[in-house]
Amino acid sequence: MTVDDLDPDLHELAMRLERERPLPRPAFRGDLGRRLAGQGGRPAPRRLRLLVAAQLGAGTLLLAVAALGVVAKAGPLAL
Repeated sequence: MTVDDLDPDLHELAMRLERERPLPRPAFRGDLGRRLAGQGGRPAPRRLRLLVAAQLGAGTLLLAVAALGVVAKAGPLAL
């Protein structure tokens, strides 16, 4: 949907909001652009494999607990 598709009252409001939209100061925009350009890429965490293994283990444990709850007909997933 574009601004032109709106009814006349909303079209006028949309144009006014777009016209009066505040913009960041040029100094802020320049600093932000230089910061983003200088970042390159984020280095991987030192213990990435440990973090991945911990997340996988926690997910597996939670799935096992949910499955046991369904089998035992107890808990929030019991039918």
